[in-house]
Amino acid sequence: MTADPKLHHVVFAVAPDRRAAAVQMFTDLGFAFNTAELAELGIHVHLDWDRGIELISPIPGSEGSVAASVTEFLDRHGDGVYTVVIRVPDAAASETVAERFGSATRFRQSFSGGDSYLDEIDLSVLGLPLTLLSTNVS
Repeated sequence: MTADPKLHHVVFAVAPDRRAAAVQMFTDLGFAFNTAELAELGIHVHLDWDRGIELISPIPGSEGSVAASVTEFLDRHGDGVYTVVIRVPDAAASETVAERFGSATRFRQSFSGGDSYLDEIDLSVLGLPLTLLSTNVS
């Protein structure tokens, strides 16, 4: 983990019917995705942490909390930048800073196991979509 905050990656929300085309375009540009379906959250994820990009799409018909948020975003804005992920030493401490500026938390997740941990807080602050990420996962 780094002691200094830094830009980690950008997350694009993509409608389910355009997901395959978006994945193909970025793949043709040279991105290499790890793909997952996170049924509990209701989203499909295509992530290339090494190159700083993630594509997310709601699973059609899902009632997962993140699926609802992504669907609402797509309905309001269409495909686009959903959030910018900032890697920070301590997500909770960084959230406290964001709260001073009137942030609203949309989603949070945390897990640890073995030698790995991840704390992620997705929020909106000053009209900016940010995700605060603390992890030792490379």
